[in-house]
Parts: sequence; structure tokens; C-alpha cells
Amino acid sequence: MSVYKDEKTGKWIAMPWYRDWKGETRQKCKRGFATKKDAQDWERAFMQQNAADMDMTFAAFCELYERDRRPRLKESTWLTKENIINNKLIPAFGKRIISEIETKDIIAWQNEMLAYRDEKKKPYSDTYLKTVHNQLVAIFSHAVRHYGLKSNPASTVGPIGRKESEEMQFWTKDEYLRFAEAVMDKPMSYYAFQMLYWCGIREGELLALTPADFNFNKQTVRINKNYQRIRGEDLITTPKTRKSIRTIEMPDFLCEEMQEYIRSLYKIQKNERIFPFTKCFLHHEMNRGSRKAGVKRIRIHDLRHSHISLLIDMGFSAVAIADRVGHESIDITFRYAHLFPSRQHEMAEQLNNAMKSEKEEMRNVS
Repeated sequence: MSVYKDEKTGKWIAMPWYRDWKGETRQKCKRGFATKKDAQDWERAFMQQNAADMDMTFAAFCELYERDRRPRLKESTWLTKENIINNKLIPAFGKRIISEIETKDIIAWQNEMLAYRDEKKKPYSDTYLKTVHNQLVAIFSHAVRHYGLKSNPASTVGPIGRKESEEMQFWTKDEYLRFAEAVMDKPMSYYAFQMLYWCGIREGELLALTPADFNFNKQTVRINKNYQRIRGEDLITTPKTRKSIRTIEMPDFLCEEMQEYIRSLYKIQKNERIFPFTKCFLHHEMNRGSRKAGVKRIRIHDLRHSHISLLIDMGFSAVAIADRVGHESIDITFRYAHLFPSRQHEMAEQLNNAMKSEKEEMRNVS
């Protein structure tokens, strides 16, 4: 019998036998069930997961999905997925047999998501709707690709929401300078915002910086890590993408400022964070500085947009800008296309001149 009661605790135990990926027979032990039925239900789900039986519930398959995907993802990425799965997908589909979920069920769920309004009568954002639906598609795709589910009903129905995030905002150079002057009373805040605006780095990249990342002889800063705070713990992780690993050359004034700032940090070690605070502190300072300077409040990430828009205004190409900020050049081209000056008139003029030259040559020949 694989399910039995522990007489000492009064709880039920499940101990099913199964065959692992090497083909070896093993026994799994799970304790602490309040009832025999709970233990049997868990055992049934475990055996279905092990056999990749698509008669398992959606919730049981989500456990299998986590086991397969979580080791391959950054913890922060998985936590975002986990939040969506636990709060939006399992409540809707958790008790359903995954192979029995149909397109009509997905449509009904989508309509509920679209109809949702919070206490302020606000709906889910288009970006959030698309993100949640994409996660549902990903789970079914995993079942189709690796576990023999016949089709992906979420993919068949099609998406909801849009990919575009919040409207891009940015400060002009004059607006930023007013803001910088307003936060100058707190040196740590001032130098942090100087790095964000004049180097176009991401928030997490800024908060991971150490003295070892700076080469003041070459006037460069090396971006090769990312700061995150997960479940109350400070973590230094790899950058967002491979392209994010880069060396940025600083303008003279910023190089001098950062050298002065790091010297002022008492006995700081070369691998200690030079900005030992969280993103929450930066957001607080952004609010304070914006109010004090009388400039519109933008997001921290919009300082990156501000840096890029400044470089575009200075005439730098998408390729050069992408190399500095750790983007693909095509991302810069499409996302910031409206900021690049139009050269249509110049193109037309040069085409016209080319045709004039051709006609003159033909006249000379004749």
C-alpha cells in the first residue's frame, strides 16, 4: 500500500514507486496530508506527471512546467511567471483536465480578463493582458512540444492586449539639469542620477556598480552585472542580455565626478556596491527631485530614453547608440524612429541630382 496513516502524527503519507529518467525504479515520499483522499490525490497527480499523462489537471501540469523551466531561468524571471500562474491561471483552469480545456474556455477567460475593473474602475493594461495570455500560451506549448498534448487552445484563440508598454517619456537636457540641481543636496542621489542620465544605463546595472568597474585612466565604466532584490535578499545576477555586457566611455566631467564620489566612500572595497540602496530609494528621490525642480515626473527607466533621445538629437546613428546602451540596433531604429530627423527631402534632392547628371551625360554623348 503506497498511502498509509502515520500513527504518531495522525497525518497521511504517500509513497508511490516510479521510474526516473535513467529508467531506475525509485520511491517518492510525501508526508503531512490531513486526509487519505488528499494523499491519494497527490499520488495520482505525481504519477500522471511522471508518466506525462495529459489527463492530469492544469495545476498538476504547472508543477511539471515549473520543474522543467525554473532551472533554466533567472529567479526574477521565474517569480514573474509564478505570480501570473498562481494568481491568474490556476484559479481559472487549475482543476480542469489539461487535455479537456478547449478554445471556448480560453475565450470565456479572456473575456473575463478584458471585463475586469479594479476599485478605481481601471482595467488591466494592454501590456499586462498580453503578458498573462502569453504565459498561458507558453504552458500549453510546453505540453504540446514535450508531453504529447495534441494542440494549443490558447494559441488557436489568439492574443489579447498589445505589446507596447507605457508611453515613452523623456526629459530634455535642460529639464534633467534642473532636476540634478534639485537633488544635489544628497550627493549619493546626485551621482546615481548622473550615471543614469549621462550613460543611459539601467537601474539594476547602476545599483550593481563597484569601484572595480571603473577605469579612470581610460574614462570607462564596465557593465557586466545586475542588481535585484528578491524576497528581501540583495542579489547580483548576470545582465539582462549578452548585448548588455559592455564598456561605456564617460564624458570628462562625469569621470571626474565619479572619481571624487568613490574617493569619498569610507574604506570601500573594490567589489562593494557604490550605491548601497534599493530601487525604492531611487523612486523616492525621483519624486522629491521632480517636485523640487518643477519638472514632469518620469519613470527611472525614462532616464535611459532621455539619454538615447539626446544622442539621437546629437546626430549619432542607431548602430552607435545601440552599442553604448546595450540594445540591438534594430530595436533603436524601430522604437525611437519618431525621434530620428527625417531625411526624406535630402534623399529626394540627391536622387534628383543623380538623374540630372545622367541626363547631362546623355546630352554630351549625343
